Amino acid sequence: MTDIASAIKALKDDAEFVVSGEPSNQAEYEANVKYVTGADSNGTAIFGDQLFTWSQVSAKKAELQTAYDNNEYQRKRASEYPSIADQLDDIYHNGIDGWKSTIKATKDKYPKS
Repeated sequence: MTDIASAIKALKDDAEFVVSGEPSNQAEYEANVKYVTGADSNGTAIFGDQLFTWSQVSAKKAELQTAYDNNEYQRKRASEYPSIADQLDDIYHNGIDGWKSTIKATKDKYPKS
């Protein structure tokens, strides 16, 4: 799952900002996302203009969500693969072909989309 903060970081990794809630439209974005441009002598954040438009941020969020969704099979596989120690033990006792058949069962259960 992806969010506005992830989208902003993907657009500019070193962006400093504050997000209140999870904006779902331009008005909420403009009201709830503040970009930090510096700090005053007390260390209090100084906020400046929006670095990105709602269109840019929402498009990046959609792109990240699509990439996340497209890799669901990888996340499911990862949780079902045997531990590395068990896989090495499988190779030792059953050879590479035995190990491949063990791994193939998980790959077949969660095919690449």
